[in-house]
Amino acid sequence: MARKHPDWKPDLLRMHREEIGLTLEDTGEKLREIAERHGFNIAANFQTIWGHEKGSVYPGPHYRRAYCRLYRCNEAQLGFRKALPGEDAPVESVPAPASAERKLPNQPDAVRKALSSIREGTDDVDSEALRSRVVNAWSRHTAASTDGPTVILVGGYAGSGKSEFAKFLGGLTGWPILDKDSLTRPLVDQLLVALGGEAHDRSSKLYREKVRPLEYRCLMESAWDNLDCGISAILDAPFIAEFGQTEWMQRFQNRCRSKRVSVATIWVECDIESMREYIEFRGAARDAWKMEAWEEYASGLDLKFRPQGPHFVVDNSLGAAVALVDEARDVLSGGGL
Repeated sequence: MARKHPDWKPDLLRMHREEIGLTLEDTGEKLREIAERHGFNIAANFQTIWGHEKGSVYPGPHYRRAYCRLYRCNEAQLGFRKALPGEDAPVESVPAPASAERKLPNQPDAVRKALSSIREGTDDVDSEALRSRVVNAWSRHTAASTDGPTVILVGGYAGSGKSEFAKFLGGLTGWPILDKDSLTRPLVDQLLVALGGEAHDRSSKLYREKVRPLEYRCLMESAWDNLDCGISAILDAPFIAEFGQTEWMQRFQNRCRSKRVSVATIWVECDIESMREYIEFRGAARDAWKMEAWEEYASGLDLKFRPQGPHFVVDNSLGAAVALVDEARDVLSGGGL
């Protein structure tokens, strides 16, 4: 069943387009260019854009992200939703541009703005220190550090935006991204079949007890292969069970400390509706059960869950943190109108 969007103001898209003098065809071309830069899955044409502006079709997540990059606005300013606390409020009219070409912010400022979504989850961590470390690594674009390598664990529920944030950090620092699914999915699918289960099952006792531990073992061994060579790494996985175990977290911290490896644990939190939208959008076979039994699945999510021990939090409610990541990527790629 299609969900309603009572706060949607489609007229604002047309107002922004006309402000910079674009036709529907021009807009489609620029959206396709943005999609190519960011890897968005859209095929913008003037009929689609017309439908968005007339309010007959609500833009999907990749279209909304592309519009935000094109018009240099957030989703609230483009009328897709209400503004979040601290976010610029929607505009009811669009002022005339000061110039035909909008000036982009400088690259360091864009990077720091995107990293500002990292905040302390506990009192014993320093978000500014982590941001500085990432910015310094980006500026040097090397994993080497006189203080030893760094490992960043990026966790969160399915559809929370953790992979987008992990990829952003990897692009800035040059550190390898170790994604659990990318490393293990083909083997996991075949193992489940060999054990008498279904290839894409991620909800059964068979998966949880016999297969999942092996997935995470592969992920962690891959991480140690890099860290033992002095190479920093970013690990991308839900980490639900691991982050919830004080013993696991402590063992990991102790092992890293013994090898002079700095650790940063990041939890990406998100609202239920946004998670559902992104899971629907990616259409992965492994998510079939989630979609078929969404209410049951969603009822088992603890939106107040936080990792045990020192950690950081990225608030990606309504895609706000990912939007900042898109903005920084656009600036770094030299994207403009």
